[in-house]
Amino acid sequence: MTPFPTSELWLALPEIYLTGAICLVLLFDLFFADKQPGRTATFTLLVLLLGAVLTWRQGGVDRQVIFAGMYVVDRLSSLLKLGAFLFAALALFYSREYLARRGIQKGEFYVLSLTALLGVLVLASAANLVTLYVGVELLSLSLYAMVAFDRESGSGAEAAMKYFVLGAIASGTLLYGMSVLYGMTGTLDLGALSTQLGDSPGLGFTLAVAFIVAAIAFKFGAAPFHMWVPDVYQGAPTASAAMVATVPKLASFAMAFRLLSEGLAAQTAQWSQMLAVLAALSVVAGNLIAVAQTSLLRMLAYSAIANAGFILLGFASGTGAGYSSALYYTLAYVLMTVAAFAVVLISSRAGCEADQLEDYKGLHQRDPLLAGAMAAVMFSTAGVPPFVGFWAKLQIIQALLGSGQLWLAIVAVVASVIGAFYYLRVVWLMYFEAPGEQPAMTRSAGLRLMLAINAIAVLALGLFPEQLLALCRSVIPGG
Repeated sequence: MTPFPTSELWLALPEIYLTGAICLVLLFDLFFADKQPGRTATFTLLVLLLGAVLTWRQGGVDRQVIFAGMYVVDRLSSLLKLGAFLFAALALFYSREYLARRGIQKGEFYVLSLTALLGVLVLASAANLVTLYVGVELLSLSLYAMVAFDRESGSGAEAAMKYFVLGAIASGTLLYGMSVLYGMTGTLDLGALSTQLGDSPGLGFTLAVAFIVAAIAFKFGAAPFHMWVPDVYQGAPTASAAMVATVPKLASFAMAFRLLSEGLAAQTAQWSQMLAVLAALSVVAGNLIAVAQTSLLRMLAYSAIANAGFILLGFASGTGAGYSSALYYTLAYVLMTVAAFAVVLISSRAGCEADQLEDYKGLHQRDPLLAGAMAAVMFSTAGVPPFVGFWAKLQIIQALLGSGQLWLAIVAVVASVIGAFYYLRVVWLMYFEAPGEQPAMTRSAGLRLMLAINAIAVLALGLFPEQLLALCRSVIPGG
């Protein structure tokens, strides 16, 4: 017998289902995929699609706090969970052939991906400091192992060690900040924190928030806590990097929103100033350093730092409009990034990771589909209309102007102009440079079809942005 009523267990169905599915994937890989590891990949994709269907069927419920105040289920959590299932399925689908070519298509990779996804789901519904920390650690520990998954790669082990050490420091920082909050309030409930702290929480609160904001910035990969990002993107297997670069961004948004926008809603003035500085530093430093990169993966890493800054700018506005804009930006960014990594995964082959910009010279002549998909992603991430990235940046800038933070809006615009240079440089290499001596690429029709759909979605959401914008506003109070 369970101490919780059936109605509460039903609301937590995505997490319960995924926990059981992880056990099933382990058993399936043990008994049915010994000589054909591709079966585990197929089974995992089916698990993810079924999870997305269950989450979608459950969506639209009114806000309910369950499990003795530990868990919250609302429209935001349902949207984040649905997005996490779909983007994880996309990332694993794109990675399948890459893993097989390198002989690392093992069941453990898919189990680790699912446990990381479970951490995302827990974070999306965290209503308590303990639940939030459990979600953070479940996600982080899985990602550390994924980065080091290729044991033959020295760079992967080095990247995993850096990620693990810095991640452990960030987790300790988060835990210390939360312990100070608990000492000041006597509660772990995010819904009661703000009330217990009052209007003038004092110096102890400033110390706690400084630690918490630093931990959030690390999870986003924002400057100056970004040191792990380029090493992980370049050192880890590209399939692992694709997962690290996409789905955890939804968890980072959930962590920031639950902890700051909900848990510390009455103290917005204090933490929004800290986030404003980190966000401005991230968009400037990320875009400037990306200009000097010759590796596409490191360029994408510094681009991720800059885009994390844009998401934090939405939080720095301290308004419902800013939070909904940050959510819209997060979803758009993950959609664009998974397509960019798909091109890298498809372009790579035995003995070549296709991680250098030189590898993409004349790509249009060798493979028009890959070049077109990458061009759509680059234009969108640069903020060129009519792609979805344009609307994402515009919403952030409008939210900043609406909250009276003109200087942050100016920084965002200037940083976007700088970023346009290195994004468009990739387009120039693909369409206006002579192709090098690269062998032809032959990949499955299903992989290429999914990439085409992904690229079309980047354009379609830009041509018809209102549906996703309205959805993001509807799930955020005051959005």
